[in-house]
Amino acid sequence: MSLIETVELEAKLETLKVIDCSWHMPQTNRNGYDEYKNLHIPNAIFFDLDKNSKKETDLPHMLVGLKEWEEIVSNMGISNDDQIVIYDNSDVISSCRCWYNFIYYGHNPKLIKILNGGLKKWIGENREIDNELPKITKSNYKAKEFKNLVKDKNQINENIIKKEFSLIDARSIERFNGEVKEPRAGLRSGNIENSTCIPFTYLINSDKTFKSVKEIKEIFNKNLRNLSSNNVVFSCGSGVTACVLALAYSLINDNYLPIIYDGSWSEYGQT
Repeated sequence: MSLIETVELEAKLETLKVIDCSWHMPQTNRNGYDEYKNLHIPNAIFFDLDKNSKKETDLPHMLVGLKEWEEIVSNMGISNDDQIVIYDNSDVISSCRCWYNFIYYGHNPKLIKILNGGLKKWIGENREIDNELPKITKSNYKAKEFKNLVKDKNQINENIIKKEFSLIDARSIERFNGEVKEPRAGLRSGNIENSTCIPFTYLINSDKTFKSVKEIKEIFNKNLRNLSSNNVVFSCGSGVTACVLALAYSLINDNYLPIIYDGSWSEYGQT
C-alpha cells in the first residue's frame, strides 16, 4: 500500500524521513516553500518541484539526469535505505510526483508512502506542527534509472498504432474534450488519439484523502478492461496529476510501478 495514515505517521515520526512537496498551479499565487517555512510537519524536508526538475528544457517538471538526482537527494540528507513519507498542502496532490521521481530513480517502492490527506488532514486533527527548518547532514545517495517507467513523445505516437499500453489522461473532462482553453500559452486544446480520461479529482475526497479501494476500482473499470495490467501509462498537463492517477492505480494493483508520459500535454499539445 502506497499510503500511510496520519495516526501511523505520528507514531513513527522519529524514524522516518518526511518530505513536504507542496506545489501550486501558477494562477493560485501561492508559494509552496514560503508556506513550508511558516508551517510544516516537524523535521519535514522541503522538495521544490520546479527547482528539482530539468533546467535545459521549456517543458515543466521533466526528470533530471541521474547525477543531478543523486545530488538533490544527498543534499536532503536521505539515504538509500530510508523510509520516506511525502505530503503536500496542494489542490493537485503534488506529493505524488515526488513519489514517482523516487521510484523512477530506484528507491525501493515499499519504502515510499504518501500521507493520506496531506497537511490539511494533519492540521485538522490537531497534530504537531512547527516552523523550524531541519538540520540536514548530507548523505551519499546512489540512484539507478528505471527508464521503462517514463514514455516520450515518439513512444506515445507509436502506441497510437501499436496499442501496446493504455494511456489515461488526468486532466479535466473539459480540457480533455477541448471544450476550454489550456492554462498554458501556446497549447492547442484536445487530447492524444486513443487516450481516455480520468480526472484526478475523481479519485480524491473533499478532505484530500484518496477514495476507497472499492471506489477506485469502479472508476478505473470504466477505462480499463483488466485492472491487473501493468501496461498503463498516465498523462496530464505537466506531469504532476498524472502521478496522482498512478498512485491511485497502485492502490488497486500491487504489482504496478508508475509509468508517466513526462512531457504530457505541455509537450504534445504544442502548436
